[in-house]
Amino acid sequence: MQVIELWRYPVKSLQGERLTEAQMGVLGTVGDRRWALFDRGTGLGLTARRVPELLFGAARVRPDGGVEVVLPDGTVTADEDVLSDWLGRRVELREATADGAAPSYETPADEEVPDPTEWLQWEGAPGPFHDSPRIRLSLVSTGTIGTWDRRRFRANVVLDGAGEEELRGQEADLGGVRLRLGVGIPRCVMTTRPQPGGIGRDTSVLKTIHRERDGLLAVRAAVLDPGVVRVGDELLPDGRAD
Repeated sequence: MQVIELWRYPVKSLQGERLTEAQMGVLGTVGDRRWALFDRGTGLGLTARRVPELLFGAARVRPDGGVEVVLPDGTVTADEDVLSDWLGRRVELREATADGAAPSYETPADEEVPDPTEWLQWEGAPGPFHDSPRIRLSLVSTGTIGTWDRRRFRANVVLDGAGEEELRGQEADLGGVRLRLGVGIPRCVMTTRPQPGGIGRDTSVLKTIHRERDGLLAVRAAVLDPGVVRVGDELLPDGRAD
């Protein structure tokens, strides 16, 4: 399987950046989910599970290492007052720290309900704002996605071919990076949300994943040896070519 796309999502739940090469560290793609928006009133982190409008903003890392958000109207900003006006609530743009406590978010009590009214709180990962400390890097293949738009699944690495799920528990080389492939990634209501670029709301996506795939799609990976991955690199299980 060959890398055909690399993605970094600097701000959790916003659109991300498509890269030609990515630096991978022990916490995944450098700069991925490094920032998140928090509700100043509740103290909870915001995701598109609860605030679907987030998917219509985009984030990119500036040359100086900071971040900026591109709003749906084209405004480029990192000003929290502007971001608050956009979302209709007082928000804070928070950068992850190595010693930061794991933040809390909201998720539907039933992921398969199209318009949930009951919400639960759950704890994410410390450091970069990933959903779980076990999901630091995500990989999916075109064979797994099929006809679905790959952007629904927000994977860091998109592979041409099929078979990543068969590598669970194995080690592999990907460019200059050594990985250990883990278990599948539980999918949530975000896969059904509309997004820019003609992605419409589609509740059948999540229903199908639950019915046919036990709720899992894509695999997580741990970075054992950091390095650089480039588009065109091959995923080589156990360091050997197929």
